[in-house]
Amino acid sequence: MLGAKGGALPLASLNHISVVCRSVERSLDFYQNVLGFLPIRRPGSFDFDGAWLFNYGIGIHLLQSEDPEKMPRKREINPKDSHISFQCESLSLVEGKLKEMGIPYIHCRVEEGGIYVDQLFFHDPDGFMIEICNCDNLPVISLSGEPIMACKRVSLLPQQQQQQQQQVALQL
Repeated sequence: MLGAKGGALPLASLNHISVVCRSVERSLDFYQNVLGFLPIRRPGSFDFDGAWLFNYGIGIHLLQSEDPEKMPRKREINPKDSHISFQCESLSLVEGKLKEMGIPYIHCRVEEGGIYVDQLFFHDPDGFMIEICNCDNLPVISLSGEPIMACKRVSLLPQQQQQQQQQVALQL
């Protein structure tokens, strides 16, 4: 077995995902205005077109395809395709926004022991699958039966409140 000699790699968290795009500008618009990511500084030493975004404790790196016309086009929304999943507070609110924006999606429901998880699946402009779910309804239990820390939401609200309080204190 690969990890048998010294155990698994000592990882801390997911840092970013990279998405190859037909158009960085079009994808940048999608990830900002649909998913709420914020553009961040990208190293100037890169000699290829792209953009970096950050929110929810993770980064998304958009990379301009060298040959956009040869990129495969995905049409069918298939929950069994590769995807990234985001937790949300209100699936009905997300569904309403997707309808308002005219973004095609499918709704799925998973049931395990009387617990339900609802999922919405849709594509970014290049066909990369996005899932929005209420996955924290389902406990994460290892195959040995031990509970594992479940999906945690990264909230910037307390940090933002603290920064606002510091600014007010400085003004006084």
